[in-house]
Amino acid sequence: MRVLVTGGAGFIGSCFVRTVLKDGGPDTGPDGAGATGDSVTVLDKLTYAGRRANLPAHHPRLDFHHGDIRDRALLRELLPGCDAVVHFAAESHVDRSLHRADAFTETNVLGSQVLFDACLEAGVERIVHVSTDEVYGSVTAGASKEDDPLLPNSPYAASKAASDLVARAYHRSHGLPVMVTRCANNYGPRQDPEKVIPHFVTRLLDGQDVPLYGDGSHVRQWLHVSDHCRALRLVLEKGEPGEIYNIGGGTALTNRELTLRLLRLCGADTGRIRHVTDRKAHDLRYAVDDSKLAALGHRPLVPFDEGLARTVDWYRTHRDHQEGNVA
Repeated sequence: MRVLVTGGAGFIGSCFVRTVLKDGGPDTGPDGAGATGDSVTVLDKLTYAGRRANLPAHHPRLDFHHGDIRDRALLRELLPGCDAVVHFAAESHVDRSLHRADAFTETNVLGSQVLFDACLEAGVERIVHVSTDEVYGSVTAGASKEDDPLLPNSPYAASKAASDLVARAYHRSHGLPVMVTRCANNYGPRQDPEKVIPHFVTRLLDGQDVPLYGDGSHVRQWLHVSDHCRALRLVLEKGEPGEIYNIGGGTALTNRELTLRLLRLCGADTGRIRHVTDRKAHDLRYAVDDSKLAALGHRPLVPFDEGLARTVDWYRTHRDHQEGNVA
């Protein structure tokens, strides 16, 4: 199978690419070399969050292209011969969307629509559109199910909700074989340091304070990136076109509880916490019901404390990983 991965040089996309390349059978060598398994074409714009270094430098089953998902001509070149598409490419940072939303609408909504058109034209057989639990908005109690209303509260979440609806419309109108996934907060190595875990870790390792929004009571589920990519592979292979699958993490923490864990792992104390003005329309709690995905056979394998410790160690030994900007 040949898979086109959009945004494949980003944090989650590159993990998915490496997962596919290493899943080539018993003859697989380092980084999947020598395997006769699936091949991957990566399309990535290489913005601040995408790095070519996140992918193997040379691999017999990897083909990299620098470009934009809104480039119809380029998609017409890349999609013929592809059996599947996994669509990660997106602007994905809430704070950035609060300051300049146009890039989020252009990439996440228009970009997805252009991609879906090209997939129809090329006759792609399986498409996974990767979305977020933020489209459900803040959840007071319980957990969001796939058929719950979409109530996004940030321009980023609104753009992702819109792209989910475009995916649904293309399935209903044109029979596009697309599945939508909505994941909890991801963590792991290679994440851009504008996100909370790598941002806090890199600051703590540099002896700086960490900015905690409000009183730190906001609750998030946490999912190791490798577990997310395993779930995506499962949906790609066994999911039903037109369906939505939540991908939960199983570990729910307040931001303050997460910060305390990071302080301990970095050898710092609570004096390093600096409370800052809360973000606009900051959702208090996210939680998803992932029983539908579990019915396909998925369960997370990475215990949170173990995965978090390994993540901190990765940033400790990769201090040259470019630091992003946090609003």
